[in-house]
Amino acid sequence: MDTKTQLNQTLKDAMKSGDETRKRTVRMVLAAIKQVEVDKRIELDEAAVLAILQKEVKTRRESLEEAKKAAREDLAVASQAEIDILNAFLPQAMSAEELGELARQAIAETGASSPADMGKVMKAIMPKLAGRAPGDQVSAAIRELLSS
Repeated sequence: MDTKTQLNQTLKDAMKSGDETRKRTVRMVLAAIKQVEVDKRIELDEAAVLAILQKEVKTRRESLEEAKKAAREDLAVASQAEIDILNAFLPQAMSAEELGELARQAIAETGASSPADMGKVMKAIMPKLAGRAPGDQVSAAIRELLSS
């Protein structure tokens, strides 16, 4: 079952059970997916849906940090609950070792030799990740390998 179908099923289940947090979170993600589909006039594939999910998780992590800085425990708890809900739809995260190995392979494939070649390496590696690692972690791993 694809992620979009899972999200729709989870929304139905949350509505039946009265789980407001899950219902609100899944609705926001489905709205973001639908907005991109309408804007681009296409049906999103699995990789694009996972990218949107990752973006939503990143947004909530930023909200979590801001809530902690502002000493708003209620907002921090709500953001963490939403992150937990969204993480259930993302594939298992890639370990740092796996990411490093994949980055080495992508560097070898593209023949990159300096940080100026990061764009080529990122273009080669991102389709292989399919939502298993955030872009900032990927770019940090590649930058580290190209700098040394």
